[in-house]
Amino acid sequence: MTEPPRVLLLCGGPSAEHDVSLASARSLLAATGDRVAWVPRVISRRGHWLDARDSHSRLTRAAADDQDEAGATGPRLDIAALAGVDAVFPLLHGPYGEDGRLQGALEVLGVPYVGSSVLASAVGMDKLAMKAVFGEAALPQVAYRGVTRHRWRTQREAVDAELDGLGWPAFVKPANLGSSIGIVRVAGRAEREAAIEGAFGHDRRVIVEAAATGARELEVAVLGLDDPRTSVVGEIHTDAAFYDYAAKYTPGAARLDVPADLPARVADACRAYARRAFLAIDGAGLARVDLFWQPEHDALWVNEINTMPGFTETSMFPRLWAASGLAYPDLALHLIELARTAR
Repeated sequence: MTEPPRVLLLCGGPSAEHDVSLASARSLLAATGDRVAWVPRVISRRGHWLDARDSHSRLTRAAADDQDEAGATGPRLDIAALAGVDAVFPLLHGPYGEDGRLQGALEVLGVPYVGSSVLASAVGMDKLAMKAVFGEAALPQVAYRGVTRHRWRTQREAVDAELDGLGWPAFVKPANLGSSIGIVRVAGRAEREAAIEGAFGHDRRVIVEAAATGARELEVAVLGLDDPRTSVVGEIHTDAAFYDYAAKYTPGAARLDVPADLPARVADACRAYARRAFLAIDGAGLARVDLFWQPEHDALWVNEINTMPGFTETSMFPRLWAASGLAYPDLALHLIELARTAR
């Protein structure tokens, strides 16, 4: 009987998406059973790797933040934890895990890992870099502007004039973050100013985007390497002003339609754009591509790509693949196999 692959599952991390990562990890462990010999390790909010016992504790019950360092074995990277593993599944959302830093360390050590490379991870996380790459790939996007903290402090009048050109409403986002953390919908200068100041609490660079008014929010999952597959298209419905953190992670706050009720030509265009976006950043393994479709003007825009999307069984990425014929446990095993053959 073939031995199951031994995989180091990294979760948690020092980003604002720590709890989302733990939820993803719990779902993955529960769904795959003994088909994978998991070695779960939680990374604390301060960036330390917890030992096996305390990692188990964090994954089976909520632990108080002041106990976060109780089982810490070292800062940033515990090389000993990598011994004897076939691959690493860095199920870390946001900075420090999804942005290429961890991927670079694993590349140096020659350890296979699930997901995109250093460059693709960094570009996928940095919204301004991502939009520049998408622009070069001729992918349609809503109008946007980038703002640095320094320019905001020293050239406020010029920046305000540029941002006014985007119209109202608009969205203010930190350049590097996920799960809609730090995103604010604004309808005037005063709101925009407060939102930008808040976004600078997460990043020194901020992006301001024109709103795709009346648009439907669509998502496509991508899987593979140089010739990736795309899933059916899903749609997000929420009564909130937009698909914010609360709408994403509060039960019942949003409805996910999989597959979305769309004209075939729109669904085909979504899948084609998702594939192009994945190839544009040189993605690997998995990604979720978010799009806007405005039926009134039949306009379709690529919003962003997420190189390590949420992985709970109710998250859009695994649901899209389940609807496309690939069940959650098989999806996880396929990703591990891709990791072991990609590099």
